Amino acid sequence: MQRNEEMSGLSEQGSNQAWKFEQNGINMVPEAERTGRPRDLFPIWFAANIGILGIVYGALIVAFGLNIFQSILTALVGAFSFMLVGYLSIAGRDGAAPMFTLSRAIFGIRGNFFPTLMSWINLLGWEAVTITTGTMSMMALLSSLGLAQSGTSAVMSMLLFAALVVLFGLLGQATLIKLQSFLTWVFGGLTLMVIALIIPQTDWQQLSSIPAGSWWTSFLPAVSIIMAGTGISWAITASDYSRYQRKEAKGSAIFWNVTLGGAIPLFVIMTAGILLSSAVPDLVSAGNPIEVIGASLPRWMTIPYLLTAVGGLIAQAVLSLYSAGLNLQNLGLRIKRTISVVFDACVMISVATYVFFIEQDFMGPFQSFLILIGVCLASWEAIFMMDYILIRKKAGYPKELLYAKHQQPETKQYNGAALSCWLLGIMVGLLFTNSPFFNGPLAVGIFQDSSLGVLLSFFVSGLSYTIVALVSKKTSTEA
Repeated sequence: MQRNEEMSGLSEQGSNQAWKFEQNGINMVPEAERTGRPRDLFPIWFAANIGILGIVYGALIVAFGLNIFQSILTALVGAFSFMLVGYLSIAGRDGAAPMFTLSRAIFGIRGNFFPTLMSWINLLGWEAVTITTGTMSMMALLSSLGLAQSGTSAVMSMLLFAALVVLFGLLGQATLIKLQSFLTWVFGGLTLMVIALIIPQTDWQQLSSIPAGSWWTSFLPAVSIIMAGTGISWAITASDYSRYQRKEAKGSAIFWNVTLGGAIPLFVIMTAGILLSSAVPDLVSAGNPIEVIGASLPRWMTIPYLLTAVGGLIAQAVLSLYSAGLNLQNLGLRIKRTISVVFDACVMISVATYVFFIEQDFMGPFQSFLILIGVCLASWEAIFMMDYILIRKKAGYPKELLYAKHQQPETKQYNGAALSCWLLGIMVGLLFTNSPFFNGPLAVGIFQDSSLGVLLSFFVSGLSYTIVALVSKKTSTEA
């Protein structure tokens, strides 16, 4: 661990070199380069959430047996779970470093290895899911352009989609903002066009005739699943994109630009999915939901729709790959960020190849496995948030807590109390979680087939760490 982590990458030299690859690694971004404005964060998160797969989330909500009012309320609450991403983004302004670099101040440089590993696995897992879905979309697009579907077209589609993701994932922060802004306008507009074509297909009579579901056994589990796949899933990357913000940037401005950037497209697209579920009842169970949604649109819309699907998936995948590369450096590999991104891409493509070509029914269980990882990350997020509220708002993120080079002899390598709170939340969450890989003994009733275990782990870890932090603060004050 004794390495010059701050020099894991050379620094970009201002906006005149905006179109170069990202050079900053897990070092604190130099103050001269911290020129970001809160409004720059809006397109980053808007573009990352305009994907057509949000329609599947909407159909999933209705599948819980909710009426139209409850379904739309679920979409609204789930979308605004992005408030967690918005709040944690403020820490990026204060610490000027990636999320899991700042996390070292809580768990210790060596103790932070375990949460970082969980984050890296989670991000690569969802990358593989996105690559697989993107490959399906790219194959359908090539087929629409006259190329017959075959094993060769599948390989071409995967390599082409992955190459675009890797290329954009290597770009610097300033370029990323420009890219996401472009994707926001172009694919956001196309998505609205798709939604405009979906709304007339709505069977309003069928939707209005659905009786209200139970608020405890239907509404709450539905909300938990949407939150787990949106706000909680993205919160582990929050400061990766806010670390370039000016020191004087208002926290409230950062919060609302991130929150609304993610919540607005999510809510609109999930609402479209709720409406479409009346016309395409098998949407949730479809092996290729992109194809099913496309089949419900006019033929003239096929190519624009598939371009929208591919563009939205790329926008999502870019952020995941960007953050996964930073996490790999946080795990202790002495490599530049560009190399870490390429390495992550190779792992990602290998997993996606296995999923797509060999274990074709692997997607469902694989996503269940990622939900188990989500229990670990929700616990970490709660601790990070409470640590920021109780300690870091005033104390900040001093270098001696983040980098081995600056460590002082009395600095802890492991924070046993924080790690214990993290593990407690994970243990409780898993007790109330069931999946093809693991069935918790208490995963019954409202906890069965839901992600409530993820939320429970969040609250348990957050509460336990709050108690530990307050007791520790009181003890140090008395001493």
